[in-house]
Amino acid sequence: MTMLPSEIQQKCQAIIGADIRSALPMTGGDINQALLLETDKGRFFLKLNSSPNAANMFEAEVAGLTLLASANALQTPAVLGLGATPAGGFLLLEYMETGYQPPGFWEKFGSSLAQLHRNTSPSFGLGHDNFIGSLPQPNCQHDNWPDFFIQERLLPQLDIAKQRNRLQSADFQAFERLFKRLPEHFPAEPPALTHGDLWSGNFLCGANGNPIIFDPAVSFAHREMDLAMSRLFGGFDRLFYRSYEEAWPLAPGFEQRLPIYQLYYLLVHVNLFGGSYVGSVRSALQPFI
Repeated sequence: MTMLPSEIQQKCQAIIGADIRSALPMTGGDINQALLLETDKGRFFLKLNSSPNAANMFEAEVAGLTLLASANALQTPAVLGLGATPAGGFLLLEYMETGYQPPGFWEKFGSSLAQLHRNTSPSFGLGHDNFIGSLPQPNCQHDNWPDFFIQERLLPQLDIAKQRNRLQSADFQAFERLFKRLPEHFPAEPPALTHGDLWSGNFLCGANGNPIIFDPAVSFAHREMDLAMSRLFGGFDRLFYRSYEEAWPLAPGFEQRLPIYQLYYLLVHVNLFGGSYVGSVRSALQPFI
């Protein structure tokens, strides 16, 4: 059994109402430590983080999961408890058993994402800031998508990249040229409730055969952001995209503007991991400058 900090173990046992028999490490996350808790009342999923920002990160995650759940479009794990101790922050979630993808899984996932995106707001943004990975994600509200995308997505990541010396002056100049042209590339659409970090590591097929999403970075954004992120690392099954399009067709030209949306996620990876992602940013920028 992995040793749990005693304060966190006691708090989790009080929430569950049973002793924790074992705590087994789980793989898949870069930001938090993940544990599978075994108790007489079943299994539970525990996330731990010892960083100074841990409590804020988990509070933002809970707010995102709550907002997604309220949309009644896609299943999310239930939040059971969270807190902070001298050993760090913790988030206790329902453990989601995985299952085999049944026929129609991808079609249901695609149409359900379109249903999620039908949830709208008067403004782009959110009533609070949150995180993408371990990086802060500001969500000040804006009346139009280009302003939100520049001010709340690209510029904050460029500031971090500058502080960490990840990009060169020519890269920042290229972004300035892009900013002047952005409004011409985006179709006008209402703000959509987005997961915000929709890649293959942030969903699973549940035991009931339904898609389950987690680890959100939610905001009311352009709905094409979720689709762009899903395409960044190989993409989902083609049936997912076909079903989404049948439920809510995209405006013409999505393939051409796809790299613009992906710039945000590439900058996040530059700031978290550096390395080859710098070249990916430059490649994505090139057609638009």
